[in-house]
Amino acid sequence: MSQEGREYVASMNATKSGTAEQARVMQNDLDIQQGVLDELSWDPQVAPNEIGVVVNDGVVTLTGWVDTYTKRLAAVEAALRVRDVHAVANELEIRLPSMTERLDSDIAAAALHTLVWDATIPTGDIDLTVSKGWVTIKGQVPWGYQRLEAERVVQRLAGVKGVSNLLIVKPQAAPADITASITRALERQAEVDAKGITVDVHGTTVTLRGRVRSYAEKQAAGGTAWSAPGITVVENQLVVGF
Repeated sequence: MSQEGREYVASMNATKSGTAEQARVMQNDLDIQQGVLDELSWDPQVAPNEIGVVVNDGVVTLTGWVDTYTKRLAAVEAALRVRDVHAVANELEIRLPSMTERLDSDIAAAALHTLVWDATIPTGDIDLTVSKGWVTIKGQVPWGYQRLEAERVVQRLAGVKGVSNLLIVKPQAAPADITASITRALERQAEVDAKGITVDVHGTTVTLRGRVRSYAEKQAAGGTAWSAPGITVVENQLVVGF
């Protein structure tokens, strides 16, 4: 066979291989789309009829509108639970029914009372403002989990359209070997396979690297790192899938 013939055959084989790969990716995206739709229907916090799902190479885009901020967050969490989902672009809008529209002053008062009544959150150094239903939390707390908890309790209030969490974790004295402490904590947890995780600590920042089996496992590992004393930043670079 001539050189031109060999090049032609090679080109045709490459085209067939590329077409087969494209078909595989498209089918996988269709499977993911159906999986996300099923998961949205399964989750009692979400109204799936309001949500559109588009998938491109494992990246899910959620479109449409929901009537609460918690539904918007729950929709993203539901999508991330589906196998082979790499990332979620959340384009959902929040449209509050007239009966749940609240004045910013009312939302601010409710948020402050909620934080005060939560025994895990020290409110002495926390400031809170509300603009058009969007809550901004500023100040400092001693632990990373308190920063996350403050956002969690506020985002569930009626009338809230979004939360900007600007709380700073005031560094505390950390154990001498915080890397080993976090690693041992990961090994103790049944929902985390610590063998695939590398823990790197610089100052008050923890970086998690490696691979895990699911997004839930990635979240659990990140939560464990946040529980370490003196940690102000957790960079969760864990990759889902093997």
